[in-house]
Amino acid sequence: MDRSRSQFSVLGLPVHILDDHAGWLIERLHQGLGSHVVTLNAEMAMQAEKNQALADIISSAELVIPDGAGVVLYLRMRGKKVNRFPGIELAESLLQQAAKLPHGESVFFFGGAPGVAIAAAETWQQQRGGLSIRSQHGYISAEEEQEFQETLKKIQPKMILVGLGVPRQEFWIAKHRHLCPQSIWVGVGGSFDIWAGTKTRAPAWFCDNHLEWLYRLYQEPWRWRRMLALPQFAFKALGNLRG
Repeated sequence: MDRSRSQFSVLGLPVHILDDHAGWLIERLHQGLGSHVVTLNAEMAMQAEKNQALADIISSAELVIPDGAGVVLYLRMRGKKVNRFPGIELAESLLQQAAKLPHGESVFFFGGAPGVAIAAAETWQQQRGGLSIRSQHGYISAEEEQEFQETLKKIQPKMILVGLGVPRQEFWIAKHRHLCPQSIWVGVGGSFDIWAGTKTRAPAWFCDNHLEWLYRLYQEPWRWRRMLALPQFAFKALGNLRG
């Protein structure tokens, strides 16, 4: 399978397109090469417009995938034939492959409310008998986080999924990835909640029609202010197209 990586620009941010994102990451893992994965959507792109530190982190990530419908439509308007690749699907593909790795302690979940990450880990362990996942919720004190960092440094998990929300998870990964320099680090947003069953993912019709954001707004109406980034992104994208 062709695993060559093409890079395109979305409002000055890189987006990488591959036939097999998970396979590319697993290949790097076997080579001992660490990777930071960013799942780019319109909301994150607009945050990066106002936050240079976030833009720098995205630009330095080894893999930036087109998670949001807005990013995909932006590239399609410029003649790039790309499909949306949600971060949760990449994480699921990586976990399926992690079950085949020789080290049972190769995965770590960090983030979410107390009880969520461990429930998500139990769900995956039930589905994949050979998969062992350690977890830590995201509501920890400075002292507890120091202990957690020492744990990561000691066990060196092969994959570390961080669900702290955007952009906190991106900053956290950039700051701490030196603890496990050969690991795959992925910001997974609210994926733990979906795997734990505390929230549900949008039905296929919403996903297929680029309306997953609408279903998410229905689930979490308090997010309406953050959703204003979507029309802002569209306006910016159309302006760049005319230019």
